[in-house]
Amino acid sequence: MTTPTERVRAAFIALAESNGSEAARPEAWITVRSEASAMRDAEQVEARLAAGEDLPLAGTVVAVKNNIDVAGIVTTCGSASMRRTPTEHATAVQRLVDAGSVILGVTNLDQFATGLVGSRSPYGAVRAVHDSTKVSGGSSSGSAVVVALGIVDAALGTDTAGSGRIPAAFNGIVGLKPTLGLVPTRGVIPAAPSFDTISVFARDITTAERFGEAITGVDPRDSTSRGWPADAPHAASPAPRLVIPNEKALAVLSPSWRSAFAAAVDTWVSLGAVIDEVDIDPLLQAGRLLYDGALVAERTAAFGDLIKNAADADPTVASIVARGATITGVEYVRDRQKIRAAAAYARAILANADALLLPSAPNHPSIDDLLQDPIGLNSALGRFTNFVNLTDLSAIAIPAGTVDGGPFGVTLVAPAFHDAVLADLARRFANVPATTSWGPPGTAVAVFGAHMLGQPLNNQLTRLGGRKIDDIVTDPEYRMRALPTVPAKPGIVRVKADGKCIRGERWLLSPAALAELIDDLVEPMVLGRVRLNDGTTAIGFLCEPIVAEMGDDISERGDWRTYLAETAKPRD
Repeated sequence: MTTPTERVRAAFIALAESNGSEAARPEAWITVRSEASAMRDAEQVEARLAAGEDLPLAGTVVAVKNNIDVAGIVTTCGSASMRRTPTEHATAVQRLVDAGSVILGVTNLDQFATGLVGSRSPYGAVRAVHDSTKVSGGSSSGSAVVVALGIVDAALGTDTAGSGRIPAAFNGIVGLKPTLGLVPTRGVIPAAPSFDTISVFARDITTAERFGEAITGVDPRDSTSRGWPADAPHAASPAPRLVIPNEKALAVLSPSWRSAFAAAVDTWVSLGAVIDEVDIDPLLQAGRLLYDGALVAERTAAFGDLIKNAADADPTVASIVARGATITGVEYVRDRQKIRAAAAYARAILANADALLLPSAPNHPSIDDLLQDPIGLNSALGRFTNFVNLTDLSAIAIPAGTVDGGPFGVTLVAPAFHDAVLADLARRFANVPATTSWGPPGTAVAVFGAHMLGQPLNNQLTRLGGRKIDDIVTDPEYRMRALPTVPAKPGIVRVKADGKCIRGERWLLSPAALAELIDDLVEPMVLGRVRLNDGTTAIGFLCEPIVAEMGDDISERGDWRTYLAETAKPRD
């Protein structure tokens, strides 16, 4: 395992090497901490480990978008007029530090987090990693680039209209966009306060989940903070149903981009997904309201006074914010009602689906093209992203191959608080096992028969959003009998003597799902505490002893699948 000091040293070596090569992207940073300062933090992490602290992010380094406060480092929001030095970390940053990560520095962004391109900054236009003539995507431009270069393990961005997804797609990395409120925004300079969230960039889904888990949780001092509801699911369906845009919505894609998206859809089909087309035009229309409608007043309210007097104001950003000053309250209320209608439509098309699958972006413009049409091209990039936060949806952007010599990415979108479902789908697409779980808290349930994976009652767990955690073995205190039921199932009973170890599975269920499972439980099954051979216990399926005596004792088999396999063999 890499120690914190070794990882910090490696990060500075990677930074130096990148600056001396064609991959040099110094414009991605606004402030890089001194190596001595970062090493002192790493040494403190090692001391905490030695003292026995549990630090899940020890041995990692992180970068932070410069509209998120890092104590002692100037927050600029991409404008000298904003310069101030916070005395405390933003909540999310503090949680990373508490978990053992070391901050390397703060990154460039589209000014006041207004833009999807990465070029609206007096600190320089941030270029894509694979092609210096292309935009990096924004507004979280620097954060995405320093992750893609391998300098840091993860980076915090923000996402209002797609700023945590477009740069991920353009640089071939993962962009995790949580449900609004799951990650506190205290210490974040708002762009559109009703629709802002912190996002996570990482090179793989496992790392994105680790960092997402560390920063998630209610902050009582944050008025926008929300916790996981009791019915938040933990996983997607075994054979997921995905909805995709119809041909009308995809018509803006070039032939090569259309083919890249079709290839991603084919991959999902090969993984067992069911694909249906839907009309997303109501969502696309809603997305336009963020900049072209009255919702632009959110930005004017957030930082209009600052940019009005900023000597280094980006002209495009300034013109957008100035337009918001003319919006009336009546116009704003009317557009908020349109958003509510669009949110209801989104819930309807996702009611029987695990996720909506989209191209993350419709194209990848060059910096020169953007100079010719700074507003039009930026607006076009938000086609498949703008509506997500407006309609209170969760999302994750993941790499999905290449297009025109560069990265191609897709985004999975689901209802609010279905973030764990999206992470599960992302792992399946990348063929990555679930080694961590970013998602709601739940209850572990031990199953030993017909509820196990591939067995006839397993759908009772999967339809409730349950996720298999691991395989388990009981203490040698149990007997297993084959019950005369339909479908066939075993009865597990704890005994005083002559018990055996029984193999099974542990599943994670939300509190609401567990309550529904109990409500659906049929005799002779009961839920009780099961002792496991690792010294822990779990709620598990047991059987009423008087009924179990009716079945054949099959304890010597050790598990239900072995019994089924043996009884299925033809006899001579």
